[in-house]
Amino acid sequence: MMKKRMLKLLFELMKNSKRSDREIAKIIGVSQPTITRMRQRLEKKAIVEYTVIPDWKELGFEIMAFTFIKASRQQGLVEKAREWATKNPSVVFASGGEGMGMDGAVISFHRSFSEFSDFIMDLKMGLPEHLHDIQSFLTTTDGGRLMKPFSLKYLEKVGVEGI
Repeated sequence: MMKKRMLKLLFELMKNSKRSDREIAKIIGVSQPTITRMRQRLEKKAIVEYTVIPDWKELGFEIMAFTFIKASRQQGLVEKAREWATKNPSVVFASGGEGMGMDGAVISFHRSFSEFSDFIMDLKMGLPEHLHDIQSFLTTTDGGRLMKPFSLKYLEKVGVEGI
């Protein structure tokens, strides 16, 4: 279990990892060297990895797809699925799971519906003997229907209350 200060640091980094250790130290109420040591521990343990969340529309991706899969429980499926997802540059997340009668989920980004259609065909051809059902939910990346942008900074409200 993480200490409260470490959790507070983690949530501050999710809100804005570009801030200096000095700024974060003031917010949390500890010294800058303490924050630097704590940050280094999070990085060393790979609890924290730095990335950016781009504006997908600006990059030319019009579709974000949530694809749910029902697959057989045959030997070797997990490894084949991992290999397929790793090779596919459109996939940003893939995992086994449960719900809605499905046991796998994939999140992917596509420049057009045609590209998404090719993606689904590649999925079907990549795991043909394993797939029983594929269902997708497509959403646009433009702001017209967006109700809340994707950001991890919102997690602070869930995890830090009472710490």
